Amino acid sequence: MGRFYVTTPIYYPNADPHIGHAYTTVYADSLARFHRLLGDETFFLTGTDEHGLKLQRAAEERGLHPKEFVDQMAEKFKRYWAMLDISYDRFIRTTDPDHERLVKHVALEMYRRGFIYREKYSGWYCVSCEKFYSPGEYIVVEGKPYCPIHRKPLEWVEEDTYYFRMSEFQDYILKVLEEEKRVYPEQYAREVASKIRKEGLRDVSIARPKSRVWWGVEAPFDPDYTIYVWFDALLNYITGAGYLEDRGRFNRLWPEAHHVIGKDILWFHTAVWFSMLKAIDVEPPKKVIVHAFLIRRGLKMGKSAGNVVRIEDLLERYNGSDGARYVLMRIFNPHKDVEYTAELLDSIYNSELADNYGNLVRRVGVLARKKLGGTVESETVDEGLATAIEKAARKYVEEMDNYRIQEALAAVMDLLREANAYINREKPWEKGEPRRELYSLLEVIRASTTMLHPVIPKATVRLAEAFGFKIEEGSLRDQVTPGGGRTYRVSEAPILFRKVK
Repeated sequence: MGRFYVTTPIYYPNADPHIGHAYTTVYADSLARFHRLLGDETFFLTGTDEHGLKLQRAAEERGLHPKEFVDQMAEKFKRYWAMLDISYDRFIRTTDPDHERLVKHVALEMYRRGFIYREKYSGWYCVSCEKFYSPGEYIVVEGKPYCPIHRKPLEWVEEDTYYFRMSEFQDYILKVLEEEKRVYPEQYAREVASKIRKEGLRDVSIARPKSRVWWGVEAPFDPDYTIYVWFDALLNYITGAGYLEDRGRFNRLWPEAHHVIGKDILWFHTAVWFSMLKAIDVEPPKKVIVHAFLIRRGLKMGKSAGNVVRIEDLLERYNGSDGARYVLMRIFNPHKDVEYTAELLDSIYNSELADNYGNLVRRVGVLARKKLGGTVESETVDEGLATAIEKAARKYVEEMDNYRIQEALAAVMDLLREANAYINREKPWEKGEPRRELYSLLEVIRASTTMLHPVIPKATVRLAEAFGFKIEEGSLRDQVTPGGGRTYRVSEAPILFRKVK
């Protein structure tokens, strides 16, 4: 049995989650469910990033204390993740006591090791990013510096602060990025390495004066400062794995840590995070899996761009969580931005879920009940279909192991197309007792349903119950092996996916 630890970014709860958040979270959830099917010890962490100036201001605008505000918003995120069947093992909040203890512990340890020092800072700051921008990094609009992501004016900030000596780790970070293959796809590692070689790895401010940002973890080395929100937030990944509370568990999980992130936070999750870990003698995560943006009208989806798609609308259009999850994963692309259009998602849903999968399930279920009374006993599987199952299963596991969910789903859809071609060719409705044909088709359905389970968990469990088999943790390899002498008892022929118009 292997191990798999997967995380999402922890999200800023300043507004309701939208389809962009769902894009990342459903992907991480699908990987977690896949590894559970393999029988791996799996831990899936998601949550909310609840400190910093942006949330302090958002709460003040509503007349609330920040803790009241983030309590409300954390519950909203949990509700949305329940609506999308997100199977996290822990929902971490940076206001959780164990996390705040860890942040203070790590900050004090770095301070004692000489990696944190006090210095004056001035620069252009984006409240939405919680990030300072250097010349060349921001855009200029009507002579004023603007955030390149949020398209909002930057604020000029001058203050005494504490710095993290990130510059000391430049050679180490370049080695990790260029030699250790810790970032997928590799294009993102090259991008960060190029930036470091061009600009150098600079020290970064890791504290804010309480007079400006009081909503945060108090710096253990100076009670007049709070810890910078990014420094605080990144540490959630080792909090969740048990770094401070359960070192044995941490040592078991951390070597298998996989961070799923969008490309906009690549710098923090590579250069900054890897440096922080090195400062406390912890290895980098096994893999940082980066994806490009889901865009609409040419811009990354976001509240500030005014182009978000609500999760409720996606769920309504695609008849619940399974349809919504599937269309998002079918367009998931680590390498390049994907333009969201209703036409594209409708086409995927109708052709692949409703027609290719759903229609096959319906036809075979109806025939099994009509021709064989719903009981389909073991037969020799058609040789062509058996070969197709084995080929699809190998391709599926290989692609999922390599984080390529889009290609894994394509392999399952190809198998289902072969089954549809087989049923049209063999015409079992014309035969008296088409036991071998229906058994062969049910074997395809069982294998396909199991492989689709990480992405469409509700529909696959419903179908397995209707056709008399089970999808259990650790069952993947058995379920995708054709044959095995099982008997199917088909109690209904469900319509799993109704077409959208």
